[in-house]
Parts: sequence; structure tokens; C-alpha cells
Amino acid sequence: QVQLLESGGGLVQPGGSLRLSCAASRMLFNDYTMGWYRQAPGKQRELVATITHTGDTNYADAVKGRFTISRAKNTVYLQMDNLNSEDMAVYLCHAARPRSSNSYWGQGTLVTVSS
Repeated sequence: QVQLLESGGGLVQPGGSLRLSCAASRMLFNDYTMGWYRQAPGKQRELVATITHTGDTNYADAVKGRFTISRAKNTVYLQMDNLNSEDMAVYLCHAARPRSSNSYWGQGTLVTVSS
């Protein structure tokens, strides 16, 4: 059973930074495109950023220039800078194997932006 375990969420002031981590296990990490999604209360889940096994990245317009996704070994990271209230959400890690139906989600980690 694939496991994705997120960490790094918490309370941060507007303009602050957080770094999220997602540790993957029981999977061939380099076979998967990894991503971060978020879901705020009352809103649909939305894409934040993805990174392929070759390092190609894709970002939502709302986070371009502020967030950076990266991966190393069996972990995917999301560096979030200049956070604002619209970034408050549960952030979920996702793994998808290209050209297959293999898709997995983590449990999520809560990011709260407040002064």
C-alpha cells in the first residue's frame, strides 16, 4: 500500500514562509509525477504544483513566483513564500504514474495564514 505522509503545515503570518514535505513509501518514486493540491473550506480541490520524474514543473497561476516544488529521494517539497490569506487550505500530496490509473493521495496538512 502506497503511503504519502505530509508534514510542515502550521500557522504563519501573512508574508511568511512554510516548507511542506511529503514522504512517499512503498512505491517506485521515480516512476511518479508528484504534486501538491489544496482545498479550502467550501471550495473545490485545486492544483498547486506538479513535478515530473525528470524535474519538469507546473504551477497554478495563483502561486507562480511564490511557491517552489522540488523532489529528492522519496520526498517532494513545496516551499511557500509570501503567503497570504488566500493560501489557507489543507494541502494534499498526490502521486500519479503516467500512462496508468495509479493515483494516490496523502491525508493532507493544514496551512493557516493569520496575524
